[in-house]
Amino acid sequence: MSAAAFVLTINLFIAGIFATAFGVVAAYQRSALGARWLAFAYGLGAPNVVLEFVLPFQDDHRLVSFGIFAVFLLALAGCVVGLAHHYRIRPPWLLLAVAILASLLVNIAILEMPRASFLRNLLYQAPYALVQAIGLGVILAIKRKRALDLALLAIYFISTLHFLAKPTLAMAIGSGAVPQAYMSSTYAAVSQTLGAVLLIANGLMMLLIIVRDVMADMTARSETDTLSNLLNRRGFEDRGESALALAARSGVPAVMIVADLDYFKQINDTYGHAAGDNVIAVFARILEECAAPHAVLGRLGGEEFGAFLPGANLTTGKLYAETVRHAFRSLPAGETGLREPASASLGVAQLMPYDHLADLLRRADGALYEAKNDGRDCVRMAMPAAARQPEGARLAGRRDRFSS
Repeated sequence: MSAAAFVLTINLFIAGIFATAFGVVAAYQRSALGARWLAFAYGLGAPNVVLEFVLPFQDDHRLVSFGIFAVFLLALAGCVVGLAHHYRIRPPWLLLAVAILASLLVNIAILEMPRASFLRNLLYQAPYALVQAIGLGVILAIKRKRALDLALLAIYFISTLHFLAKPTLAMAIGSGAVPQAYMSSTYAAVSQTLGAVLLIANGLMMLLIIVRDVMADMTARSETDTLSNLLNRRGFEDRGESALALAARSGVPAVMIVADLDYFKQINDTYGHAAGDNVIAVFARILEECAAPHAVLGRLGGEEFGAFLPGANLTTGKLYAETVRHAFRSLPAGETGLREPASASLGVAQLMPYDHLADLLRRADGALYEAKNDGRDCVRMAMPAAARQPEGARLAGRRDRFSS
C-alpha cells in the first residue's frame, strides 16, 4: 500500500467518525439543521475515497476523475451550507449553485489537458478554494464571533490558501504522468496528509462550536419562562447574582425592581386563565421594551416579576418603574383582552455594599408591599439605609456600643 493510500484510508475513518458525530447531534437535537448538513458532507468522504481507489484500475479515467472532483466539491459545499444553517444565516444557495455548476463545466473541459500544465492544476484546485472562500464569507457575516468562531475562520482561511498553493506543489514534485498514477506519487501522499489535517481541524472545530451552542441553547431554555419569554426564577437568580457581583466589583450603582400585577386573581376569575396568561405576556413585553439591553429581567412566579438594572441609581430605577407602570396602565383593551385597564404595583431598591441578591430582592419586595398598601397602581422606593456591614464589622460595632 502506498503512503497516499494509507493516508486516504485514515481519511475515510476520520470522515466516518465526524459524519457519525454530526449525525448523533442532529438526531439528539432535531433543530440542529447545520449538523445534518455536516453529517451529509462528511458522509461524502466514503464515495470519494472509494473512487480514489478505483481510479488506478480504469482504462478511461474521465468518468471516475470527474466523480472524484464532483463528490469532494459537493462535500465542501455541504459544509458551507451546514455552517450557514448553524449560524442561522441564509445559505448562499445561488452563489454556491453558480460556483458548483461553473466548476463542473470547467472540470469537464480540463479532463484532457496535460497533468503537468500549471493552468490545468490551477483550474482543478480553484473551485475548491472558491467554495472555501464562500465559507469564509459566511463566518465573517456572524455579528458576534467568539474564540471558537475565530479559530474556525482561521481554518477556512488556511484551507483556502492550501488549495491555491496545491498547483505550485504539484508542479514542483509531480502528481503522476496520468491520473491513474496519482496514488503512487509523492504529491498524493503530501496532498492527502494536508487534507487529513484540515479535515480533522475543521470537523473538530465545527463539532465544538455546535456542542457549545447546543449546550447554551439547552441552558437558555431551562432558564426561560415559556409564557413570558423572560428568565424564570432560577435563571433570574443565576444571572442576577452574576450581574450584581460585576456591578459590585466595578463600583457602579444598580437597582432591583419587583413588580406585581394588581387584582390578578380577579382577572383570572372574571376572564379566564387564557386572558390572565395574555396579560402576563403583555406585561413581560413592556418590561423588556422599557429596559436597557444589559438589564436582567425575569418572571419570579405567578404574576410577580423582577428587573435588575446595573448602572442605574434609585432615581433612574423609579423612572423605569414609572415608565413600565404608565405604559401598562395605558394599554388599549384590545391588547390586554380586558374591559378595564390593567395595572401593576412596583417596588424599587438600590444596591448597597455587601448586598446579596436575596437582600436586594427583600427590600424591593418590601417597597412593593408598601405600594400594594397605598392603593396599588403606584411605585414605591425602599429608602437607602446605612450601608450593610459584614458580620465581623457589625459584631465589632456592638462591642463598642456595649463598652461605652
